Amino acid sequence: MQVYLSIDMEGIAGVATRDQVVRGGHGYRLAQSLMTAEANAAIEGAFAAGATSVLVNDSHGTMDNLLQEQLDPRARLVLGSPKLDCMAEGITAAHDVAFFLGYHAAAGSPGVLAHTFSSHLTEVRLGGSPVSEAEVNALQAAAVGVPVGLLTGDDVICRLARDVLPGVTAVEVKQARGVHAAISLSPSEARELIREAAAESVANLAALRPVAVPDALDVEVDMPLVAAAENGSMMPGVERVADRTLRAVCARPRDVVGFVTVCAQLAESALRARSLSG
Repeated sequence: MQVYLSIDMEGIAGVATRDQVVRGGHGYRLAQSLMTAEANAAIEGAFAAGATSVLVNDSHGTMDNLLQEQLDPRARLVLGSPKLDCMAEGITAAHDVAFFLGYHAAAGSPGVLAHTFSSHLTEVRLGGSPVSEAEVNALQAAAVGVPVGLLTGDDVICRLARDVLPGVTAVEVKQARGVHAAISLSPSEARELIREAAAESVANLAALRPVAVPDALDVEVDMPLVAAAENGSMMPGVERVADRTLRAVCARPRDVVGFVTVCAQLAESALRARSLSG
C-alpha cells in the first residue's frame, strides 16, 4: 500500500496571509511548522491504516518548505524546484492513492490566497472553465491510474473537490473570509481530522476512482500584461487568442503543467521588467 502526498501551504490551518506563505515573511517560519505538522498527521494516519510507504512532495513555491528534521522519518521527501511534474512530481502507477494537503481555490475564486500555479496569472481555464491546481494534479494522478482520496484546505476548495473528485474525503480546516482572511480551526484539531481522514482513505480504497482524462486538454492562460502574452505566443503550438490570453491544446496532463509553468515564468519576467522601467 503506497501513498503519494502532495502538500501546499496556502490551505494549511492557521495560514491566511501572504506574509505567511512567502519566504522571508514574518509569519513564514510558523507556517513551515504548521505545514510540516499537517503532513505528519496524514503520514501517521496512512501508516496506521496499513500503508507501507508514503512519498511526500513539497509543492509550495520554491518547494523546499517542509522542516525535514521534524518530518516523520518513515516518509520520503521530494523537494526543490523546478520539477518536471511540479506538484505531482514522483507519482507513479505503483501508488494506490494520492493525498492533496494544504490546497487552495483557483485564481479568481473567493478562497484564501486563491491562485492557479502562480499569483501572476489572472486565470487558467481547462475546456473553457476556470481550473484549480487540485483538478490539474488530479489529472496527472489519473494519467498513471491513481485516485485522489484526501484533500484538505478551505471551504471553497473542499466544496469543489467533493464535486469533481470521485469518492474523495475533503477536510475543511478553515472558512474563507477574504483572499487574506479566514476563520480557522485550531492546528491541533485540524491535524486530528486529517489523521482520521487519511486512515479512512487508505482503508476505503474501493470507494475511490481516478478522474477521467480527456484525449485532448484545451488550456487557456490569462497573462497579467500584453507583453507577457506576446512573448508566450512565440512558444510552438501556442496561440494568442486575446490581448492577454494564450491557448494550447495538450495531449497529456504533464504538458498542461509545462505550458502553465512557462507562462508563469514569462509573466513574472514581464512584471519585473515593468517595475524596473518605472
